[in-house]
Amino acid sequence: MSAVVWTAVGSLAAWLWLLLGQGFFWRTDVRLPPRGEPDDWPSVCVVVPARDEAAVLPDSLPSLLAQDYPGRAEIFLVDDGSSDGTGELARELARRHGGLPLTVGSPGEPPAGWTGKLWAVRHGIGLARARAPEYLLLTDADIAHAPDSLRELVAAARTGGFDLVSQMARLRVESVWERLVVPAFVYFFAQLYPFRRIAVRGSRTAAAAGGCVLLRADAAERARIPDAIRHAVIDDVALARAVKGGGGHIWLGLAERVDSVRPYPRLHDLWRMVSRSAYAQLRHNPLLLAGTVAGLAVVYLVPPIALFVGLSTASVWAATAGGLAWLLMTATYLPMLRYYRQPLWLAPLLPVTAFLYLLMTVDSAVQHYRGRGAAWKGRTYARPDTALDES
Repeated sequence: MSAVVWTAVGSLAAWLWLLLGQGFFWRTDVRLPPRGEPDDWPSVCVVVPARDEAAVLPDSLPSLLAQDYPGRAEIFLVDDGSSDGTGELARELARRHGGLPLTVGSPGEPPAGWTGKLWAVRHGIGLARARAPEYLLLTDADIAHAPDSLRELVAAARTGGFDLVSQMARLRVESVWERLVVPAFVYFFAQLYPFRRIAVRGSRTAAAAGGCVLLRADAAERARIPDAIRHAVIDDVALARAVKGGGGHIWLGLAERVDSVRPYPRLHDLWRMVSRSAYAQLRHNPLLLAGTVAGLAVVYLVPPIALFVGLSTASVWAATAGGLAWLLMTATYLPMLRYYRQPLWLAPLLPVTAFLYLLMTVDSAVQHYRGRGAAWKGRTYARPDTALDES
């Protein structure tokens, strides 16, 4: 058989393994676990790092202020050197909407060895410690929460005995590029970190979604959060690994009523979101980069190519293997499109999106070797061991 046929068969074998052997990553039914109301509601401090977020705060901060939580809760928004009046706007929104108490702090510029977001988180946790909370809710400035979000997170943590409960916020999908790229972003994330494995004690899989993380304060202290991960740019995964590595029980799933309000209207915006951290995810390792590029090509690009080559050359084996692999790929993507309420005809276009991600990953490496590092909101993190998620 030709090289095309063998490659197509290899791609089909990869998809059969992904379908059955990768924690059923393609399923989207991992939502908040069963929960009941605790006898007493613990105190919670909400920490919101914010840098130049005036554009999104009016759509997100009021949802935190309006949390219907039976226990004591307080919000600490850390204005991380904003130039757009983020801190004053937050105070104005609190005066206008009322609700939970809000404190706005400012940490100053991060010292060497700290990413800006984690330095802001450290400052917020420091302010919160004076209240001696049992839980910390770490949430980004672009995340809007349903009124019962905090109540549901705490109930899930208490009922399940979790030290960390995280929900992956539903990202915005309104522009053409958002529809093409965003559901695939979550699909690829779940493929790397199958949600079902994260909650299994003893498993090596650990991840969280930085936009919504409820964390026991004592678990944060045991794991030395955030000091132990101060270099991290992909801070949510690093945080989850630190907590789980310290013996913590963690959980991650898809959100139902926790949404990101940040727009990514152009391909350029989404490209920056992915490329700023893709090479950090690969630990800045050229061999991992080469393996990732090859893997993306074999798994996502070979199936349609093999199908068309097989049809044009009357190669039944190539067409069959390529067609079946593309069919499995499409089928596993359908649940994510349904979750995002997107048209199902987008599913066969996943190879196109995967090719874009391949280019974004290569571009991330190019930027790294040009000395630009991971850049976000006017800061560049050039350390070779950094990793990202400052959304």
